[in-house]
Amino acid sequence: MLQFVVFGCGAAVMVLEIVGARILAPFLGTSIVVWTGLIGVVMASLALGYWQGGRIADRHPSFRALSVVIVLAALCTAATALTKALLLDFLTGHGLGPRLGVIAATLLLFAPAAGLLGMVAPFAVRLTLRDPATAGATAGRLYALSTLGSIVGTFAAGFILVAALGSTTILLVTAGFLLVVSLAASRADARGKAVVAAAIALCGLWLTAQEAMLAEAGIHDVDTAYGRVLVYQGLDPASDRPIRVMTTGPTRFQSAMYPDAPEELALDYTRFFTIGLDMAPAAPRVLVIGGGAYSFPRHVLAKRPEADVTVVELDPGVTRLAREHFGLADHPGLTIVHEDARMVVNRDAAPYDLIYLDAFGTDYAPPFHLVTRESAARLQRLLVQHGTVIVNAIGPLSGNGARFIGSLAATFAAVFDDVALYPLGNPETPEVAQNIILVARNRPAAMPAPEDPELRRWLTRRLDGGTFRDEMVLTDDHAPVEWLCALLPGDG
Repeated sequence: MLQFVVFGCGAAVMVLEIVGARILAPFLGTSIVVWTGLIGVVMASLALGYWQGGRIADRHPSFRALSVVIVLAALCTAATALTKALLLDFLTGHGLGPRLGVIAATLLLFAPAAGLLGMVAPFAVRLTLRDPATAGATAGRLYALSTLGSIVGTFAAGFILVAALGSTTILLVTAGFLLVVSLAASRADARGKAVVAAAIALCGLWLTAQEAMLAEAGIHDVDTAYGRVLVYQGLDPASDRPIRVMTTGPTRFQSAMYPDAPEELALDYTRFFTIGLDMAPAAPRVLVIGGGAYSFPRHVLAKRPEADVTVVELDPGVTRLAREHFGLADHPGLTIVHEDARMVVNRDAAPYDLIYLDAFGTDYAPPFHLVTRESAARLQRLLVQHGTVIVNAIGPLSGNGARFIGSLAATFAAVFDDVALYPLGNPETPEVAQNIILVARNRPAAMPAPEDPELRRWLTRRLDGGTFRDEMVLTDDHAPVEWLCALLPGDG
């Protein structure tokens, strides 16, 4: 049974770490900064647990003591499920920034359980050890079992649990599993463990009722195979109109729709995207990288019914939410591809009149492999002679955070002859992050003159991409996109 205990606790550690990234995502994003902080704090907690577990095992070498440690880990895991939203909301409201924010969040939410689970393996070594001559083999065997459990937990969480269950449910299931493991370690204190099991079950019922109430209020918190997605109702801050939004990260939403006018474009950057249609033929071939709520692809097909639109969206769960909440329906001119966009771009040979790049891995940062020089060259090869690539980027125009926008412009200017940037935010606050649209073409040409006065005003803000040639050119070998985006000061 002790081997099962070690194996099970090793699995639980990695389930907590994988699901931890999903829990942090809506508040802190999923950038490499978040993963670094999460992994670093969990490893530090395990190290502390190894040290303390060995010391306690020497003083109290009993299966009952080991069982108590595992019960405490189960309680900490259930407490994480119960308090995660309140704690993360509190921490992000105090301006700690991504680095301190993820360290503080991980210390509060995941370090206690991880530290307790780290105590299990040295405890098991102490309980198993009978002959000093075989101490090395005993320790090696038990730590190998713990590591094997961690491997199974990693694959189970990443390939099965996250896709099948929500983050809260996974935490509660893990807490229940740890309670079973504690019984395997020792059947002592069975009545107390039954009380803990009842408490975990009550937490599950309460959280399930809370989620049902949120769903009735139009708030949907969904774990897909690739990320955590929130869909909720709100008011447009500019017009006070009811609006439905989709978001995968903190502070900004990626897609939006007016429920009273589903065909109307709700976000500034999507309204700027319509300029591309004025540069394309009547029945254009369009590639959209990043589906989200599919607002713009639906708009293209509404305005140009003969268009051929291909949307590459990595996450089928996002597409399903777009169908359920944003009016996405099948259309003869719409092709949806669920795959990594770079793989599609690498092998696609169809010429496109327009290519839109509107993909974000987390809050501000696009997936790095979609904005490198090599990727830009692939996009160029997919264009017809007079085609256009239009990229939605987020960042400030001045200050430390402006380096990402400058690097993006320099990267596309290394491939395309004509690159321009169009900032859509307030010109009086260039240091604040805003939507900035990059337009890249094979040769210089005049932009169309739209009837919409707001579009005409945006076009007057044109910045020549060639002025950024001294900035870093992003490549497949070196593209610190998430680091550059982590420097963004403030939110627009």
